[in-house]
Amino acid sequence: MPQQPPAVGHVGSGPPTYDAEPTALPPADPDELDDLVADTVLDGARYGTSTLRAVSVRGDSARYRGEPRRDALLTARFGAGEQALVLVAMATGARATPGAHRAAAEACRWIARAVGRSHDRLADDIRAARRGDLKSGLHRLTDRSLGKLRASAAEQGVEPEEYTASLRCLLLPADPECRTRVFFGVGAGGLFRLRDGEWQDIEPRVAEATGEPVVGFGSPPHETPEGDRLTMDLGITTPPSPYEPAPRPPRPPFRFRASIARPGDTLLLCTGGMAEPLRGEPELAEHLTTRWSEGGPPGLAAFLADSQVRVKGYADDRTAAAVWEA
Repeated sequence: MPQQPPAVGHVGSGPPTYDAEPTALPPADPDELDDLVADTVLDGARYGTSTLRAVSVRGDSARYRGEPRRDALLTARFGAGEQALVLVAMATGARATPGAHRAAAEACRWIARAVGRSHDRLADDIRAARRGDLKSGLHRLTDRSLGKLRASAAEQGVEPEEYTASLRCLLLPADPECRTRVFFGVGAGGLFRLRDGEWQDIEPRVAEATGEPVVGFGSPPHETPEGDRLTMDLGITTPPSPYEPAPRPPRPPFRFRASIARPGDTLLLCTGGMAEPLRGEPELAEHLTTRWSEGGPPGLAAFLADSQVRVKGYADDRTAAAVWEA
């Protein structure tokens, strides 16, 4: 069996300014200890034909300043046996707001509750390839979950823009006969696929662009040769009337993709802190290609090391979930 190349500390033009390891802890309130957020969360599982690795790591900037991780990660299995459905939810709270980490965690919990209560129907729709039903149903569940976040902001007396989060999710059926992988969510981040040694950027986009769906350029067509569809709510609003108050800025579009995995694929879902350096630094994409193309899925410690390969100029939290297909 070929040996995996060694992990590296950083790629690019030089080492980042910040230290490679955590320095300052966030401040703690003795009466609000449930509010503490660990520097790093790591998880994994294997169901059906897929092996999951998931991680959320505090960014270099937050580690240096003693700020809590704004990213949240939740992994959950609903149901049992081949009828089970695995959810990976990740969220990023708004920058420079005191409750960002709470909003992100709350967004993950709300969507997990919604998916958990509907997991039987969702699993049936995935197995039956009912993409239209899946998209509309998950859109409703996402809207409801983010609506509860806005209600929570009102209860706290803060503006909705100050207590909000991006939310990105994967649904993985445990049935080994079903290779459909479902992505849905709202907000910035990335959805990538490593296939035959090449990275494809398959994030659903608001605007179409020409070119191949590779890291850093272009977007996939509306439908791929395999029948994968990209669908979204464009969130277009009408111009404001001069006689009415200006409307709030439109919400980010709902993004959805249901795709068929092939043996040997690696699917990567991540927040902006991982997506931006992956798109912006070719050496990072090349390094992960070399690490993940041979030898099967990495162990948890190896996946953590891979997710922490640093790039100068990118210091945000990183949250990523990768799925290896047998």
